[in-house]
Amino acid sequence: MQLKVHGEMSLAEIRKALVELLHEVEASYAVSHSFGATLYINPTNGFGDRVTPRDEAGGEIKKVNCRGPYRSAADGYGL
Repeated sequence: MQLKVHGEMSLAEIRKALVELLHEVEASYAVSHSFGATLYINPTNGFGDRVTPRDEAGGEIKKVNCRGPYRSAADGYGL
């Protein structure tokens, strides 16, 4: 299933739009789980010009990975 958010906006606005879109998918299409997700972003400078994210050494950053949200020790104990 592909979800799209159109137009240039801040990451905070994209985050909000994605949360709203995921709520809609849950409510309207009864989708409650997913085996992972891939999000592609097109970084800009806020004026419509594309930018390339770089690390401290100047290398281009192409991929950022994670294993899901942070889980505290309390989550492991059901607290």
